[in-house]
Amino acid sequence: MELAGITRDGLADYLARQLDHFFPDGAETRAGIARDLGEALGRLNRCINAVKMWPQDRFHYLHSEQNTIFLAYLANTVWRNRQDATLATKLFYLNKTLNGFHCFYDTDLPERFFVGHSLGIVLVRLKYPEYFAIYQNCTVGKNHGAAPVLEEGIVMYPGSAIIGDCHVGARSYIAQGCSLIDADSPGNCLVFNADRKPVFKTSKQDILADLFRL
Repeated sequence: MELAGITRDGLADYLARQLDHFFPDGAETRAGIARDLGEALGRLNRCINAVKMWPQDRFHYLHSEQNTIFLAYLANTVWRNRQDATLATKLFYLNKTLNGFHCFYDTDLPERFFVGHSLGIVLVRLKYPEYFAIYQNCTVGKNHGAAPVLEEGIVMYPGSAIIGDCHVGARSYIAQGCSLIDADSPGNCLVFNADRKPVFKTSKQDILADLFRL
């Protein structure tokens, strides 16, 4: 994958300087970053290549949505490979600080997903499906300990939420400002709220195909 505007070594240096700035505890971070950087970039490349609007095989470190996904993958890779909670936590907080993206480092993110305007996104710890797309100010969360079950190809438009004991079927498209709270979606539908209850309508277009290379 092409790294636009920076080399791989330069990217490791850049990240280490960012962490040193925000977390000036004197701990060495570059070696840990470099150790897992290649794997994280490989994961990012597969994700970028799945998103229709993004040029394939190219990552720019100043592209905020791509950077959001990259930092999430890197934090998760660091944790998954070496259980380095300190470095993974710093990368989690860096992503939260720069991009407003709250997704803890042990969350199982898919290989193919899309973030559109990351600000205010909160993702609870669960296994997320392939072809998951999420926009700003969205929340996936638990309610009284119950977490949602999400099937493949879910799109969450700005300000939407999936909370609690929900089973959200494949190709459910959650409309702007809509909340599913302890409620299911059958899938292959648009989901709206009416009188505080979910309403399901058939989509007239293949929204998922507009976002991803399927």
